[in-house]
Order: sequence, then structure tokens, then C-alpha cells
Amino acid sequence: MNKNVQKIALLLSGGVDSSVALKLLKDQGHQVTAFYLKIWLEDELSFLGTCPWQEDLSYAQAVCEQVGVPLEILSLQEEYWNRVVASLLTDIKAGRTPNPDILCNSRIKFGAFYDLIGAEYDLIATGHYAKKIERDGVFYLAQTPDPIKDQTYFLSQLTQAQLARALFPLENLTKTEVRALAVRHNLATQARKDSQGICFLGKFKFTDFLKAHIGERVGDIVEHETGVKLGEHRGFWYHTLGQRQGLGLAGGPWYVVAKDPEKNVVFVSRSYYSSEKKRDMLEIDFCNWLVTPPVSGQDYEVKLRHGAHMNRGTVQSLGLGRWRIMLSEQDQGIAPGQYAVIYKNGICLGSGIISESAV
Repeated sequence: MNKNVQKIALLLSGGVDSSVALKLLKDQGHQVTAFYLKIWLEDELSFLGTCPWQEDLSYAQAVCEQVGVPLEILSLQEEYWNRVVASLLTDIKAGRTPNPDILCNSRIKFGAFYDLIGAEYDLIATGHYAKKIERDGVFYLAQTPDPIKDQTYFLSQLTQAQLARALFPLENLTKTEVRALAVRHNLATQARKDSQGICFLGKFKFTDFLKAHIGERVGDIVEHETGVKLGEHRGFWYHTLGQRQGLGLAGGPWYVVAKDPEKNVVFVSRSYYSSEKKRDMLEIDFCNWLVTPPVSGQDYEVKLRHGAHMNRGTVQSLGLGRWRIMLSEQDQGIAPGQYAVIYKNGICLGSGIISESAV
């Protein structure tokens, strides 16, 4: 075998990105096996309807037949429930806003799957828009040319060991270029729309999932400034900070500005964006640094959600793994439970979970 040929396991979702990644690796001459991970919670979510994974799998099978690679189907439903969903529900009940897709990457795709296949494969490839850079045996996670599609935010909780075995074939491509490649090679997924929402729910509503697993409990909607009750809600866990739609209140617009999990109260305000409500400070813990932590007192780029927008902020170590971030401008999307991802010159240093914020 050519010494440049590697044995690669590729995670194939049935979407256009991983399909193009598969085609690129096959054309490079690598020995590739595609794996479809079944994480749909069949028993827990059967009330929602037909399993959405079947359509994804049909596209994955079609692409593998076109490209000429074997496809294996692995069920990681139990692992997904134990490592992702259980944590998700705990955080929601505590009033936080977790990100299951970040947990899915670190605990399932680059976690449970790594454990399952062991050392049989040299590398594990995905269709993520991310770049891996090696310097003196150390691996760094870097942003890609497409600022909108760049997915380093979702990979910021990977460990050095996980990143060492990762491969991102789309690292130098934009979404437009990936679509063009799919059309050029006439891949079965070339016209599929990008998936939206939480990975294990597919097309179904997150509120339906919450209703089944947490239920409903009527509570008060209270004006933040006056303490006046304005209405009622079905459970604080159905609401997120900054939310405007779905409150059912007249005289707005009203925005969710805080929640009290113990009393099941949702606080709202009409002046969410007013200048006196400064939202330029947050604290993070449960931090994961891919190589080394940031330097206390220095400025970095900070991403509070997936997308092109970057904040600038000064980080300060508080000891015991906690950090404070002072943003150079206000951000109305600071929510406990979400992740703040730290960057320097296009390199993702890692991330932490937002624990406190100025409201």
C-alpha cells in the first residue's frame, strides 16, 4: 500500500457536506469506510412520528454506492441518551440554555465512536467546516475560509487526543464550493438543504420533546422593572433569554430577560435593548483548552454563538478553572449554559460554559 494512503473512518450524515468529504477522500486514494451513526431515540421519541433518520440513511447509502465505499450503520442511541440528552435535560431544568450539538461532537462523534472503533483506523473524518494544523506534534483547531459556515464553535470542546485523530477534508472550502463539487460529481445529496435544529430531533420541534420529558407547569410572567404579573407560561424551560415570540402578551414587544427556576417565574421587559441594561460581562467555567489556556488580562476574539459574528473581549482568570470575559461591546445573547468560544488570530483556543452574565 502507498505510504500516503491511510485507513479512514468517515462519519456520513446523509447531507451534502459529509458526502463531498467522502468523495474527496476516495479520489485521493485513501481506504475509506463510511459510518452512519443512528442516534435517533426510537423509543423515547416514537410519539413524534416516523423516524427521520431513515431518509438520511437512504441518502447516505446512495452516496456510498456512487462513490464505491462500504457503509456501516452503528447504533449509539444509548450512548447519546446517557452522554448528551440526560445532561441536556438536567441543564434545562436548572434554567440554563445548553448546546447539545457541542456535546454530541465531543461525547459521541469524537467520543463514543472513537471508543467503539479503537485503533483500527488511522483517522476519523467528518464534513465539518474546520481546519487542523500541526506544529511540532501539537494540533490546533483553526477557522476555515467560510466565516458563516465555520464550525469550530461546535468543536471547541474537543480534547487534544480527539483532535489528533480528526480529519476535516473541507478545511479549505466554502459552502458554495462544496455545493459546486456535489453538482460536478452528481452526488445524490447535491440538492439537499442543510439540516436545522438539534441533531437528534430532525424535523421535530424541541418544545414537543420538552413537553414529553419535562412536562408543563403553569407559572407567572412578570415585568422585570415593576414586578407586575402580566400573564402566565407553561414552564420556564420553554423560554430563553432574549426571546420575543410566543409570550402571548399585549403592549409589547416584550423580551425574556431572566428566569427563576425555583419559583418558575419568567421575567420580561420592553426595554431589553436599552443602554442601561449592560450585557458586556460574563463568566465561564467547565473550560476546555485545546492546547493552552488564554493569557489572563489579554484581549481575544469571543464567539457566543455559531455564525460569523465575533466579539472582542478581555479575559481574566478567577482561579479554580473560572474565567471572566469583559466584552468591548454589549451582546444581547448572553445566556447561562451556552458556550463562549475563545479565538486568537483564527485559532480556536477552546471554550467554557457561561455561568453568570450581566442582565
